[in-house]
Amino acid sequence: MTDTLLIALFAFLGAGVAGLLGALALRLLRHRSLAVSLAVVAAVAVVAMLAGTLAVAWAMFLSPHDLEVVTTVVAMAAVVSLGTAILLGRWVAARSRDLALATRTFGEGGTFAVPQERTTAEFAALSRELAATSARLDASRERERALEASRRELVAWISHDLRTPLAGLRAMSEALEDGMAADSGRYLRQIRTEVERMNGMVGDLFELSRIHAGSLTLSPARVSVHDLVADALAGADPLAREHGVRLIGHRVDSMPVEVDSKEMSRVLGNLLINAIRCTPADGTVAVAAHGRADAVVLSVTDGCGGIPEPDLPRVFDTGWRGTHARTPPAGAGLGLAIVRGIVEAHSGHTEVRNVAGGCCFEVTLPAV
Repeated sequence: MTDTLLIALFAFLGAGVAGLLGALALRLLRHRSLAVSLAVVAAVAVVAMLAGTLAVAWAMFLSPHDLEVVTTVVAMAAVVSLGTAILLGRWVAARSRDLALATRTFGEGGTFAVPQERTTAEFAALSRELAATSARLDASRERERALEASRRELVAWISHDLRTPLAGLRAMSEALEDGMAADSGRYLRQIRTEVERMNGMVGDLFELSRIHAGSLTLSPARVSVHDLVADALAGADPLAREHGVRLIGHRVDSMPVEVDSKEMSRVLGNLLINAIRCTPADGTVAVAAHGRADAVVLSVTDGCGGIPEPDLPRVFDTGWRGTHARTPPAGAGLGLAIVRGIVEAHSGHTEVRNVAGGCCFEVTLPAV
């Protein structure tokens, strides 16, 4: 038993020295290829065995013949181990280069393509994560392009909508100043109308900037959906009469929601104004509200004749106004963008779909 313990002790000391030297070599070569590190690990295993054997032989536990036999066996094992380690290292390095090349293409703005060669589980997991990240970045870039297009479109529309009334205001003010206005009262009323229209446009821009900046402050309270719809219909009734459009509350369930009543009234008001202006005379705009298991759905259905299918995903984009037939005379393409921003601030979502004779805007809010 004592001899066995001594053999184990001498073998451990010899292998420990080889292990320390191997650790030092790995530290010095840590910036080199993975193939070099694998070769060092294989060499450490063989040298540790040989060092332990020599230590035991030095302690006179092995005969010269046995030492020669063991040394020969270890040398053959070293050749096989080093060869295997080099082959494995070259294979792993090749897979690493393939992954690096695919990642470089991905980093230059392209889409990450998973290398087709079979690889280790770790590299495969890394490839899947990079592919998922690439998909998210593609979606982000697409959203960024859409937002940039919306910004450019918004600037163009706002510039147009401001230039026209400003030119009219300038002409009318010059006529009043020169005493050339036959009916000064009519000119003053027209100036006031144009100023109010531009003031509303600036107010919409300010509201939209608050939404995009995340500074929209809500004061939620429990209110009845029936009351919200009734107030919105009452507020939009004069505009509906002016355009000859019928307003109806169709299947409005009386259920509570926890919302900022002022902001939600603006949501319904914007939807109703948009629907009334896009609906021809003698048409109908219907408002409905019903509950689901975990949500409350408010809908506004108009008689605009429908929206082209390619334009449906852009309806709530900032600055979008679609065709001239759907362009309100006092709008700047901000009303529906404000609707979406306010609804999303309430943890809800908006959507639009075509129905017979028009389209239906839906606002879904979390149920109380």
